[in-house]
This record gives sequence, structure tokens and C-alpha cells, in this order.
Amino acid sequence: MTLICQVYRSPKRAEMYLYVEKSRGLVDVPEALMNSFGEPEAVMVLKLDAQRKLARADVNQVLADIAVQGYYLQMPPTPDQLLRRDRASE
Repeated sequence: MTLICQVYRSPKRAEMYLYVEKSRGLVDVPEALMNSFGEPEAVMVLKLDAQRKLARADVNQVLADIAVQGYYLQMPPTPDQLLRRDRASE
């Protein structure tokens, strides 16, 4: 499965992103999620397939969530994940 994906950044929470199929846009995202996410800021368009590597998400999970519910929500990293990321960059 190959998908052209639009990625949006949340203005309310750092490092929170919403992935949707570009051709459908945000129509499948529940209103409650949009309210807590804030006004989406488009950041990039990606061609996703099973071989694509993503920095903080499993591409197969992203594709599956978009196919089933119409979107994938990438949550901000936990404090533990941030600590490991900082240590790895030292």
C-alpha cells in the first residue's frame, strides 16, 4: 500500500502530529480531537509505503490507522523518550 500523506503539527502541544491521507484531508478526524489539537499547521507531504522509515512512528501502524480511522495521531515523546534521545545525541 502506498499513500500520499499530509502531516500537520499541533500549535497547542510540541511534537504532536496528525497524519492524514492528502486527498481526504481532515474530514475523518473527530471534532473532539481537532478541538484539543488546535488549528492544524501543514508541515509536510510524504509518500508512505511499508519500506519508508519514520523517525518516531512505525510506518505500518501509520498506514493501518489511516486505512481504518482516517488519521494517525503521533503523540509527543514521554519524558523517558526525551531523556534517551538527549543521551543519544551527546
